[in-house]
Amino acid sequence: MNVFDYLMLVNIFLIWSLLFVNIVLIVAGYVYYLKVEKEQPPEIIGEHPFVSIMVPAHNEGVVIVKTVAALLAFDYPWDRYEIIVINDNSSDNSAELLKEIKDNNPSRMLTIINTDKITGGKGKSNALNIGYQQAKGEFIAIYDADNTPEHKALAYLAAELRADESLGAVIGKFRTRNKEVNLLTRFINIETLSFQWMAQAGRWQLMKLCTIPGTNFIIRRSIIEAIGGWDEKAVAEDTEISFRIYLMGYKIKFQPKAVTWEQEPQTWGVWFRQRTRWVKGNVYVLIKNIGYLVDKDARKIRFDIFYFLSTYFLLLTALVVSDVIFVMNIAGLVSTTIQGFSNLLWFTAFVMFVLGVFIALTTEKGEMSVSNFFIITLMYVTYCQMWIIVTVYGVFSYFKDRIKKQDSKWYKTERFQG
Repeated sequence: MNVFDYLMLVNIFLIWSLLFVNIVLIVAGYVYYLKVEKEQPPEIIGEHPFVSIMVPAHNEGVVIVKTVAALLAFDYPWDRYEIIVINDNSSDNSAELLKEIKDNNPSRMLTIINTDKITGGKGKSNALNIGYQQAKGEFIAIYDADNTPEHKALAYLAAELRADESLGAVIGKFRTRNKEVNLLTRFINIETLSFQWMAQAGRWQLMKLCTIPGTNFIIRRSIIEAIGGWDEKAVAEDTEISFRIYLMGYKIKFQPKAVTWEQEPQTWGVWFRQRTRWVKGNVYVLIKNIGYLVDKDARKIRFDIFYFLSTYFLLLTALVVSDVIFVMNIAGLVSTTIQGFSNLLWFTAFVMFVLGVFIALTTEKGEMSVSNFFIITLMYVTYCQMWIIVTVYGVFSYFKDRIKKQDSKWYKTERFQG
């Protein structure tokens, strides 16, 4: 065996280790799904807790009317929740549209905060901190400006949080409302169902932990007060605040019956910029909390720290190196004696990927179809490979910003009509 054989063995071990973890999470998530299907979500006994719903919005005129209409239509006592829309330094017609909604609903607790380039325009965390100053609720719920939550979503989230004092936050599930637009949105729909919400379900089933997504979640006001609001340097504010909730000793629960539908990127350019922001934000959280990996009092966040470290550095390196060796072997530039074995493992991983994702789709009505089966197979050799490019670029951009001593810019995902 030569040096390239040893490199391939190390890469195979790293890749399969992460693959095994994801398989375990999917299986555990499936178990949790079966359990939830048999249970009724808790109901609120007595007076409903007062909830402040905050919606950060920057140039969201295309989607904001539909979102606010959905929030106003919650199956929740109308006098027990308020809606605060932070129209954050928008240059479109958002202010006019929001004013019209408010004028048409004079009896509802709907607050519109219009910021300018001095007070706003600094990202989602800053907008949430501005809105929080006017929030009155004992619970705070967050929705992105492109969301149309189902009628009972808020009631399910609030009931879970009210029922268990050990919970710091409760997250719901988000679905892709524009999944039929093109191949990209179909990829995202499958990714969301299998690698986002199924993994969340698995983490809750195994470890009683979840990571807050950017939308459709509820959190105790006392936690926001204790941590001093959202970290305005974090472009992945959802992951960052999850870690701080863990450190306070709280759990974050996943309630998949609380569903919201959101608009996903419809072009590769928008998708690339959004996912790059996610990578940079998660690397920021990883670097900020890396010391807790060896802190005996921080057991709750060790898994996430190790998972991020493995995903963005170990797995990424293994994938890039193995791909380079594969190409060099094909070109005759290097020689490896285990390339055939490596190819067999690659094919096995492909089969496991397809089966795992397809099993995850069985939990959603209408998603287990022949067309989705072929999309999954195509996804492995296209969409998943794009993840490598996005991650490499995101990690590079993060460290470039650190070297230049500049904060990462918050990129707002562009919206589409419809």
